[in-house]
Amino acid sequence: MVKRAYAPGADRADRADGADGAPVPEAAGAPAPGSAKEGTPGTAASGPGRWRSRLRRAVPRTLLPRSLRARLTCGLVVLLAISCAAVGIAAVLGLRAFLTERVDQQLAESGGRFPASLEHEGQGTSGKEPDADNVHADTRRQAPGTFGARLLQGKVTAAAVVRSGSDTSVTLSDADRAAIAAVPVDGHCHALELSSLGDYRVSAIAGDDGDVLVTGMSLRGVEDAAKRLIAVEAAVFGGALVVAGAAGAFWVRWSLRPLRRVATTASSVTALPLDSGAVALPARVPDADTDPRSEVGQVGASLNRMLGHVESALAKRQAGEERLRRFAADASHELRTPVAAIRGHAELALRHPEPVPAGVTRALDRIAAESARMTGMVDDLLLLARLDAGRPLARESVDLTRLVLDAVDDARAAGPGHRWNLDLPEEPVAVTGDAHRLHQIAANLLANARAHTPEGTRVTVRLRQTGATTELAVTDDGPGIPEPLRASVFERFTRAPQTRSGHGAGLGLSIVTAVADAHGGSATVSSRPGATTFTVLLPNDPAPRKP
Repeated sequence: MVKRAYAPGADRADRADGADGAPVPEAAGAPAPGSAKEGTPGTAASGPGRWRSRLRRAVPRTLLPRSLRARLTCGLVVLLAISCAAVGIAAVLGLRAFLTERVDQQLAESGGRFPASLEHEGQGTSGKEPDADNVHADTRRQAPGTFGARLLQGKVTAAAVVRSGSDTSVTLSDADRAAIAAVPVDGHCHALELSSLGDYRVSAIAGDDGDVLVTGMSLRGVEDAAKRLIAVEAAVFGGALVVAGAAGAFWVRWSLRPLRRVATTASSVTALPLDSGAVALPARVPDADTDPRSEVGQVGASLNRMLGHVESALAKRQAGEERLRRFAADASHELRTPVAAIRGHAELALRHPEPVPAGVTRALDRIAAESARMTGMVDDLLLLARLDAGRPLARESVDLTRLVLDAVDDARAAGPGHRWNLDLPEEPVAVTGDAHRLHQIAANLLANARAHTPEGTRVTVRLRQTGATTELAVTDDGPGIPEPLRASVFERFTRAPQTRSGHGAGLGLSIVTAVADAHGGSATVSSRPGATTFTVLLPNDPAPRKP
């Protein structure tokens, strides 16, 4: 490859003008100055968002570090690497410029002595042009690699290069000869690349016989020095990056210790059973990590203030719930006596031997029925209040198989229009708990299936015992539970739409989940049209519940 010799500034003129001095036309499709394609400031194509989007596309999200420590360490190493690269490039460019300037000084001091010694070498009396590749030159006081050439009428008539031996011959290609002939005869130094010798700095001056003398100094020493500097920089900067990365990781880790303590405090708070009514939040960020002069201190102080607000809110909520529970328990207890009295008087009036008008009899029947329903509701409210208060349940061995059989018999008698199925293991299933409350779970689930499904619905009761857990499931092929109601089906006073049922106070399923929770278990539901399943999981030997 041959580079065209050029003078400083000549390349700019060549690029700006054509061969005949006319301006070079713009390439097809090139944006005109000031157009939107040029990326003028303020356009969407050149805004910061454009570069951020390009960076996100160039660097996959999975390759970016996730932790703050890793991000800070990587950022430190990247910035240091960029600084080292900038210093290294500046040093290499400075060294190349300095050494090239020294070469130009040597070239200027040579004064064309070496190519001048070629003027009379090989010049015969026959008038024929000598062979430029086989000449003899005076190499005394010439640096190795010095190149000399003589041009006559734009053609190279002699060329030689100084070597360590006596051989000064050089083979020039046609491109090399054309490049040498194109060197401006102005005494200035120009860059030239010869295919047989490499990169050179050359200078051309006019000779005494109307010819042109071209002298060149090799840039191989400059390139070698630059390569050695690059190798040294790579080793030094690489080692510095490794040491800086390790030291930076240690420093970042040490600096982020307060943030880790704040995160530990937050994690300890998330582990507290706040849903169980606990209001005390003992975890706080240490005072040493709440200094408002630092970012971490501001986060720690804000977290402490937030925990104080949460603790205060929990205390107020707990106090309100306690008042509500006491009210429900007291009201239920106080209502039992008047409700029982109303029911007793209604039944007594119905048994009176004297004739009673038909309208009065119907009214007394309604009073007895509603008082009986109110008695059940009061009992349910009192039971929920006792469970909320953490009253201990009986702990005895309960034959759950017999309990389920009895509950299904009762349900079959109450709902003969449904099809009741049993799926029980061959061996009896026994758990530890309160037999009366466990019977209430089965009875409420079956009553719920009977009340909220039409006649002809198949209801299947399944009982399974695996390891330390017993599963009681009630499945029906009814219309299912509407999606808006499904999330709150176990909450108190949640009632189905009137199109499905107008009976009940909405306490049956809340009693199921409260009794299951009191036994250390859980209650869940899954529903879709044609398949609704209520599942209760009970531990075989539950631990005593703390009040």
